[in-house]
Amino acid sequence: MSNELKYLSERAARGLLNRRSFMGRAAALGATTTFASTMLASAVMAAGPVKGGTLRVGIQGGSSTDSLDPGLSTNATSLQILRMWGEPLLELAEDGGIDPRLASEYEASADAKTWTFKMRSGVTYSNGKSVTAEDVKATIERHAGEESKSGALGLLRGIVSMSTDGDRFILELDTPNADLPYLLADYHLVIQPNGGKDDPTAAIGSGPYILKSHEPGVRHVFEKNPNYWNDDLGHAETVELLVINDDTARVAALQSGQVHMVNRVPPKVASLVGRMGGVKVHSTPSAGHYVFIMHADTAPFDNKDLRLALKYAINREEMVDKILFGNGTAGNDSPINASYPLFSEREQRTYDPEKAAFHFKASGHDGSVLLRTSDNSFPGAPDAAQLFQQSAGAAGITLDIKREPNDGYWSEVWNKQPFCTSYWGGRPTQDAMFSTAYLSSADWNDTRFFNEGFDKMLLAARAELDEGKRKAIYSDMSTIVSDEGGLICPMFNNFIDAVSEGVEGWRTTKGFDLMNNYAPLKMWVTA
Repeated sequence: MSNELKYLSERAARGLLNRRSFMGRAAALGATTTFASTMLASAVMAAGPVKGGTLRVGIQGGSSTDSLDPGLSTNATSLQILRMWGEPLLELAEDGGIDPRLASEYEASADAKTWTFKMRSGVTYSNGKSVTAEDVKATIERHAGEESKSGALGLLRGIVSMSTDGDRFILELDTPNADLPYLLADYHLVIQPNGGKDDPTAAIGSGPYILKSHEPGVRHVFEKNPNYWNDDLGHAETVELLVINDDTARVAALQSGQVHMVNRVPPKVASLVGRMGGVKVHSTPSAGHYVFIMHADTAPFDNKDLRLALKYAINREEMVDKILFGNGTAGNDSPINASYPLFSEREQRTYDPEKAAFHFKASGHDGSVLLRTSDNSFPGAPDAAQLFQQSAGAAGITLDIKREPNDGYWSEVWNKQPFCTSYWGGRPTQDAMFSTAYLSSADWNDTRFFNEGFDKMLLAARAELDEGKRKAIYSDMSTIVSDEGGLICPMFNNFIDAVSEGVEGWRTTKGFDLMNNYAPLKMWVTA
């Protein structure tokens, strides 16, 4: 049996036999499903990627208001689009470390204040022009400028100077920062010709694909960049991103074969999807978190007692059970969990109607509290809002829920309305997460958290090269956010993706969903 099964698995790996036929013939030979699947997976990886074909992705999060400006990327769809046509200087590795990308190598001074990046030679943009160190400098200048609205703005504070020397980009900081490579791997920092200063929405980059059709909130088509430098990425000839925000429709598209992969499989149907023939579900623990955000500078949420009342009025374990269906863990009103390298355990905040009622009375607020939500904020958000409404009601707090349209949620509700459901995919380090959303000067400070002491601690942690001391500082910072801030974080989600038998090459990866949004670039079509 083994020789014949090996022969069949090799044929299947080369695309000469589809998975369904292989599994059927393997069963006829007496092989168990597990054994046959393992053998096929080994053969596929040994055979290497299959080039060509069209790979279709069903993705959640897109909107008609999405911009092609990398700095304005706010959701999974816009991030996925960036991955297709653009590249950063460095990238998060699959194991959570750093991989060189447009920089072939980098080094820091002994005090971690001066960093030098050597550009990879021979790399061109999709328009044929060479990628230069000057482009890197211009890119950072644009995202860090005084008028910038970039999501990476908070990461780039503290730059004293930038310069170039031939193929080298040199960056000097006012204080040491051992995490700088992680910050420069932020997905907003796609390197563009002249930094995107001429036209940030031109979608001209050095990535594996060229954008050929762009229908925001509907469909995006990419064709292989024939001059791309890295043969490890971009195996399909064409990639289509279909924006399917409705959870049921997205899963149905996978089941029917309309798409090869989908992100954000609803937790409540993940086990059912996993039992579909020809579909594999991947549930991966992450730094992603489903949240309720309050603007801490806007009435009535500018009252600390009211914020604490709402934090004690939410039943976290119930949400993990009923919204995530076990695909995640309880949150503690901080954006940091065990996915981070310098995480410290803190006393868990739990549902306490009596404390919620006490703080609500102390706040002096009279009347209901309006919470806005949408399916587009996170899977099951309206249901989570209703659970919150029920648990808060037991504490004498009336939550009014307004369900907003999916389209335009990220441009019209998030970061504009004072209390809404939202989602963060997390970042590779505490500094990156805090700098992006909790530093007072961060453009994406969506809880309007302004705390001078917190800001000073963040800068102190960057300059502290002793990991034990940095860990202690980060723990104190999480406590401040939890006790003082406008974040209600009831749960950290697993990323739940699903792929069909028609593609291969999946690998467990740190970062965002769909293999840190590299699945369409690293996987290949087999049928």
